[in-house]
Amino acid sequence: MNKEIFSPDAMAGKHILITGGGTGLGRSMAIRCTELGASVTVCGRRHEPLQETATFIQNNGGKAQGISCNIREAESVTEMVERAVSTFGDIHGLVNNAAGNFLAPTHEISPNAFDSVVKTNLYGAFYVTQAIGKKWIESEKPGAVVSITTSYATTGSAFVVPSAVSKAGIEAMTKSLAVEWGTYNIRLNCIQPGPFPTEGAWKRLVPNEQVADQMRARVALGRFGEHDELTSLVVFLLSDASSYMTGTILTLDGGEVLNAGGQFNELTRMPRPFLLEMFKSLRK
Repeated sequence: MNKEIFSPDAMAGKHILITGGGTGLGRSMAIRCTELGASVTVCGRRHEPLQETATFIQNNGGKAQGISCNIREAESVTEMVERAVSTFGDIHGLVNNAAGNFLAPTHEISPNAFDSVVKTNLYGAFYVTQAIGKKWIESEKPGAVVSITTSYATTGSAFVVPSAVSKAGIEAMTKSLAVEWGTYNIRLNCIQPGPFPTEGAWKRLVPNEQVADQMRARVALGRFGEHDELTSLVVFLLSDASSYMTGTILTLDGGEVLNAGGQFNELTRMPRPFLLEMFKSLRK
């Protein structure tokens, strides 16, 4: 997709904070928001990718800064938010994008490995959401939060239990705060992306091309997602165009979950002429 569906100033005057914004989908979100006029703060643990993303945006005429932060620690989050505000002013939107994950048999996962994922995903999302939410409430200003979760937060999934548990917690937080903070005009929504290739996620979760082919075959549209398809939805949820939407869990997966759930959906993988002939033979 290359067609721009938003006006060039759709995010003008907004300051967006994106966790895990130095690489992958977070980087794509940051670039898209700045292309539409926003100022962006990207945060994460590693300084180098944050600085590279911020420099890339600045060199292309946008406003961005990278701030190193360990979102597992509330104190580090508080300091990061204060630094972000000191540079670009009030934060108008937050994207909880930072995430940890790995494939492993659950009975072999160590307590430290479980903690690492849950603290990054769930604790981190809570700490950042709470820190920015406090500012919105105290200043009586509206805000929007978009959290990136996963379809198996709903269905569960083998071999990624820490991720499934933590992402389900983020969705429960989102729905809870959508009600609790609705009176302050603070909106919270989630996106459950399907497979969107990134270097980091593919390295941890897609060990070979055979697995990639199997993943692609589960998608009803027959392909992986493109980054601008996800960033378009993020922009919509952060913008005033979605001002009446809150507490919603949106699935953006090309029909992957629906395809996996239907008892006879495997038949769609057969050549269609062969399949139609088979149906005819069943009626004889």
